[in-house]
Amino acid sequence: MDEGGLLGGKFLFKKLPDGLLDKTRVRCTICKAEFKYHRSSSSLAYHLRAKHPTESTSTGPRQSTLQEYGACGRITKNVREKVTNSLVVWIAKNCRPVSIVEDDGLREVIRAASGDVCYNLPSRGTIVSRLHTLYGDQRARQSSKLVQVRNVALTGDHWTSVNNDNYLGVMAHFIDNDWTMQSFALTVSKTEERHYAEACADHFLNVANEWKIKDKVTTLGTYSARNMVAAARLLPFEHMPCMAHILQRTVTVSLNDSAFERALAKCRKIVGHFKHSPANAQELKAQQAAHGHQTEPLVQDVPTRWNSTLEMIKRIQRNKFGLTTILTQQNSKVTMLTDQELDRLQKLEELLEPCRIMKPSDDDPVYVLRFKKIFTTDLAQRRDSSNLTWLKIATALDPRFKDLKCLSKDERREVWASVHDLLMSETDTHQPSAQTTEEPSPKKSKMSICLLGSPDSDTEEEEDAIDCCLNLYKAEPKIDIGECPLQWWLKREGAHARLAPIARKYLSTPATTVPCERLFSLSGHIIQKKRASLSSDNVNRIVCLSNWLSAKKD
Repeated sequence: MDEGGLLGGKFLFKKLPDGLLDKTRVRCTICKAEFKYHRSSSSLAYHLRAKHPTESTSTGPRQSTLQEYGACGRITKNVREKVTNSLVVWIAKNCRPVSIVEDDGLREVIRAASGDVCYNLPSRGTIVSRLHTLYGDQRARQSSKLVQVRNVALTGDHWTSVNNDNYLGVMAHFIDNDWTMQSFALTVSKTEERHYAEACADHFLNVANEWKIKDKVTTLGTYSARNMVAAARLLPFEHMPCMAHILQRTVTVSLNDSAFERALAKCRKIVGHFKHSPANAQELKAQQAAHGHQTEPLVQDVPTRWNSTLEMIKRIQRNKFGLTTILTQQNSKVTMLTDQELDRLQKLEELLEPCRIMKPSDDDPVYVLRFKKIFTTDLAQRRDSSNLTWLKIATALDPRFKDLKCLSKDERREVWASVHDLLMSETDTHQPSAQTTEEPSPKKSKMSICLLGSPDSDTEEEEDAIDCCLNLYKAEPKIDIGECPLQWWLKREGAHARLAPIARKYLSTPATTVPCERLFSLSGHIIQKKRASLSSDNVNRIVCLSNWLSAKKD
């Protein structure tokens, strides 16, 4: 009720001669008719509808009955289809369990959003059927990409779930015609056999044949387990051992029995003290605020991730004053690191920083010299089993590092000789057969040979053309490390037409299997939750769909 009026001011109480209001009588502000009022406005509303229909709609919304609401809010068949398809994409893209369509809360959310109180979620069978259709459509789309390229690199990784089920993940990597790196999942399939070399090789071959890319596969990247290395020898692809695993093993060996172990053990106890207690974590936040530091939790390192050890050290170093204050006030059994230990951690932080040079220095303490010696010796041994030839050629074809300053002069000559041989091989592969009936072509200049190629030139001219191509590329200025090498090749592909296919082939090969391992962060979510009712085939479909749908649009 408005002050002094009813129904939005359409009726006002009658004013008495003494200025007070008579709450038993009201007057219509439109026609000035008077009515008795007994705390009910139904007769007044009837008067508005009967005498002033154009004004009656502004009296405020009336609450609909459940039957009226349902009749007016039923969504159409087309909208229902759109909702169902959106649910399928959401389940696939975010790796949600199919059983989520039985969730009453989700149903109520859609009912509230659509205004249809009678809406019911589609059945699990409908969702699974639509997932199969969506998988088929998306798989055809991914296959069409593979048809358009000459070379494809594969990465693969095995993973064991908490239910002790084994899965093989395989990803494809290539550079498309627009010089954009493309990477997507081919399979996340359950494997029943023991991971002997022959079985692993068969799995990879089956994936390549299934996607019709066996003749296009250039490299297979895996971790360096003996069975995977042996499997790679049985395959017609170049093997690319994961450099991240090699570096991880080298760091692990270097840290074992080193002078840093005691300090690292204390770090882990300190991190556990604050991570396992909300009260301690809150005290740390207060100390960070008091010292003007960014609020951040401590990080516990993981044995298989050396960069997590680096991050653990960095955060403890940044928060050492707050940690010292808290542990001292608590009189805790967990003690803070001493100044000497903090100094050693500072040295270790410098050693673990990416791109750190491990060359011994006269200023290095004995324990640092020992770490560097073990690191360089172990890494050198492991490098012998890596595909260094492929990596060196890829480095030469990357305009950021084509000066090859990381290699000796003899090694540089070997790399460019390998590129020269690749260009010769490329020419022989794509050179058309001679046509004796054709008129001989006029002799081309070296520059035209370099830029356009010369399928009808003799061997000497071909050698000159290749040397010209290489010299032209090597004369190009090196680009900054932060720039994109693929964008460089996109702009200069025409100037280096012969070299471009080789660059596309070698630069598309990942040096690590990390992208493939990330598949299991997706599959782990769906495999380990509500697994009883989801087959391994559906796990493969949902995880692959999640990878495909989450990728950037072309």
